Amino acid sequence: MLEKIELKGITWGHSRGYTPLVACAQRYSELHPQINITWKKRTLQEFADFPIEQLVHDYDLLIIDHPWVGCAAATKCVLPLDQYVSAAFLEDQLKHTVGFSHQSYQYGGHQWALAIDAATPVASYRKDLLEKNNTRLPARWDEVIALAEKGKIAVPGIPIDLLMNFYMFCVALGIEPFSSREEVVDNATGKEVLQMMKALWGRVDGRMFSSNPIAVAEIMSSTDDYWYCPFAYGYSNYSRKGYASHLLHYADLVSMEEHKLCSTLGGTGIAVSATSSHPAEAVQFAAWIASPGIQATLYAETGGQPGHRLAWEDEQVNHYTNGYFINTLPALDRAYVRPRYNGYLHFQDRAGAPIQQYLQYGGDAQSVLNDMNLLYRSSLKQALV
Repeated sequence: MLEKIELKGITWGHSRGYTPLVACAQRYSELHPQINITWKKRTLQEFADFPIEQLVHDYDLLIIDHPWVGCAAATKCVLPLDQYVSAAFLEDQLKHTVGFSHQSYQYGGHQWALAIDAATPVASYRKDLLEKNNTRLPARWDEVIALAEKGKIAVPGIPIDLLMNFYMFCVALGIEPFSSREEVVDNATGKEVLQMMKALWGRVDGRMFSSNPIAVAEIMSSTDDYWYCPFAYGYSNYSRKGYASHLLHYADLVSMEEHKLCSTLGGTGIAVSATSSHPAEAVQFAAWIASPGIQATLYAETGGQPGHRLAWEDEQVNHYTNGYFINTLPALDRAYVRPRYNGYLHFQDRAGAPIQQYLQYGGDAQSVLNDMNLLYRSSLKQALV
């Protein structure tokens, strides 16, 4: 009799991040009866904050986001998957990446995770409410502000999302953040970005400052209070019939100065603990769930938001998500990739707070930038430790 192998995984607690993994684990165990895979979930905030190097001792499989790969490379806490899966498999993943999702898990010459989930902030809206109120879908930034004046805009306002949008507006002004080792962005650009953000967040309901993208999607799909969200990390679940009381539709971002906004890439990858007692079996499952055949069928059908491009272009997948994937794919392909050096997360965890304070209560824009720059330089010092 074959030895029973138990694999444990850790993910985040939303239908997009948990349900497809459970469904895939169930089917995988049916195909491989000697292997049992269980998944534990944690909150979205814990997912962003809790160090993976502390989780690898308790789990074989870890769902991570790409800013962690600098830490992975420095600590070797997860396996370099390029040494465990075939070159042909990785070539297919690269060829069919959604934006830079696949490459975002590459660091220091190795592939630290496989992109099984892809996301970036995109627009969402209540089609029924826009039609009922004879309002067209915004296409330009000034139209977003006009709709905010009417109180019909919902948009995340917690620190991490504000920081991601700070990057987006820097890129919109033609300046890529973190080009210098002294400052996140030059003062003139930073002040202009903060003013642009103030123009929106100064007009929205104060409840947005305690709302993450999931909360915004829940509010929009359960009430008639808001018609449109200009940018929040997309969740295809809400575009599926029956998931929420009211259907959300999704679209590309608006234009600013004739160019569409470039939001900040998110998504998740599956990594394998370097201390796993069954690394071969864990890698085999990771490659299976990242494969195009599973991504476009079982993974997508059970609420997942695949990382493989063929799933995003699949006609059936788009049919039951009301075009979520094909309509937002251009935004994914443009998305900005965050820094991934070991120490960046020290900055990311803290730098959104002064932005939120400024947008919610006012203050001095230069002080906000000074605080961010201090955090940035401190994070670079950590990278050298």
